[in-house]
Amino acid sequence: MKITFLGTGTSSGVPLPTCTCEVCTSKDPRDNRLRCSCLVETDDGKIILVDCGPDFRQQALRSGLSHLDALLVTHNHFDHIAGLDDLRAFSYTKPLSVYADSLVSESFRSRFDYIFVHRYPGTPKLELHTVMPEETFQIGETTIQPLLVYHGQLPIYGWRIGGLAYITDCTHIPEPEWKKLANVDTLVLDALRWTEHPTHYSVPQALAVVERMHPRQTYFTHMCHDIGLYVETEKKLPKGVHLAYDGLVVNI
Repeated sequence: MKITFLGTGTSSGVPLPTCTCEVCTSKDPRDNRLRCSCLVETDDGKIILVDCGPDFRQQALRSGLSHLDALLVTHNHFDHIAGLDDLRAFSYTKPLSVYADSLVSESFRSRFDYIFVHRYPGTPKLELHTVMPEETFQIGETTIQPLLVYHGQLPIYGWRIGGLAYITDCTHIPEPEWKKLANVDTLVLDALRWTEHPTHYSVPQALAVVERMHPRQTYFTHMCHDIGLYVETEKKLPKGVHLAYDGLVVNI
């Protein structure tokens, strides 16, 4: 199995318009971050998209994406769902399965009623599946497990996909959810910046999660320009912990 990072930036992306800091003006492509999303290719060849934000069209073209088997949604904030209309090219021949919690499902039926309720001709064919936190389901031969975490006060989902745990926009993992994280090989985790934030892990807080979980490898995502230059920040992280960047491919 492998993961391809389509976007590793926070809701504003990096560079931030109008900003002239050293990160936003960096010529290193690893410092340019589209909104947060990834692709997971399972061992049996299924292609799973996690979140579909406003940069999805650009991300799909840049990565040469030609097929999707499913979409997993973490939560209904704009930077994670605004690209739903661009899924039409991936649902021409058959509906694309979308998995989300009840809050997201309710929001989709309201905000995207022309897709999910009164389908307008030419819109994506998306098949919505509401998944409860205790449920598991299969995509091909791979078991998928929702992870109930908190984005400030908002309950959202991370996802356990085989040996991968993908947790973004997080400030708290409830104690009962830790059992779902046993024997994780690869952890992808929210780490917005070095200082604390009300709705995202800081780097020190994310490192505390890594210390408790002990995955083989960890990649931080959903980063803003305050994370620092890639080449400098990468040196500050402990062994086995890295900054993800757009286009990075990691084997799990």
